[in-house]
Amino acid sequence: VQLVESGGGLVQAGGSLRLSCAASTRFIVADMGWYRQAPGKERELVATISRVDNSNYADSVKGRFTISRDHVKNTVYLEMNNLKTEDASVYYCNVGVLVGVEVINYWGQGTQVTVST
Repeated sequence: VQLVESGGGLVQAGGSLRLSCAASTRFIVADMGWYRQAPGKERELVATISRVDNSNYADSVKGRFTISRDHVKNTVYLEMNNLKTEDASVYYCNVGVLVGVEVINYWGQGTQVTVST
């Protein structure tokens, strides 16, 4: 399974960014999600989306971030609006792949999001 993330960068507070994560795999893709990790902090959940497009968000991003997926392209997106300085972090996608009866999770390489004042 290969995961390729893109879309990070530098943005001013109040601005927007869109992250993408494309999964290359011959297996069925289960849940997809985004996590983030700031320096000195633990990795935390940002948002997840299931195979039937049920989404879940961290309270800190509700109403500002939107997760979506393209089932044909096996790609998950994170639309981030009204970005705050506290959103600055390395964002990692996480993809669950169904191998037999087991779901194996894979991580992307991470993409840096920097929010300036």
